[in-house]
Amino acid sequence: MYTDPIADYLTRIRNASSAGHRVVEIPASNLKKEITKILFDQGYILSYKFEDNAVQGKIKIALKYDKATKEPVIRKIQRVSKPGLRKYAGSSDLPRVLNGLGIAIVSTSHGVMTSKQARNENVGGEVLCYVY
Repeated sequence: MYTDPIADYLTRIRNASSAGHRVVEIPASNLKKEITKILFDQGYILSYKFEDNAVQGKIKIALKYDKATKEPVIRKIQRVSKPGLRKYAGSSDLPRVLNGLGIAIVSTSHGVMTSKQARNENVGGEVLCYVY
């Protein structure tokens, strides 16, 4: 049993992309599904598929690689807010990752979204992770 399922999710993606795997399977949860949708919408993963069975379900993620250099598109994926130390930010204090080249995923009262979307909707929340 792991205590931080989001860190486990990010670590599985990080390990699979550094090992050159095409597909990674992750145990599903609603928060992980929302993060997966954001990664797909922002172009960091190729595709995803939710497989629901009786117990928990799985998320299958097809990782994306650069065609010319065969490098993974996700250079770094890093957990920010941890169970031992939560990181919250107001709408005016939301982080910009690599001066706008990366994304910060934020859990707000309006749902999970990127920091740019949260800034546009003028809501703050818990900063879950950085992706670039």
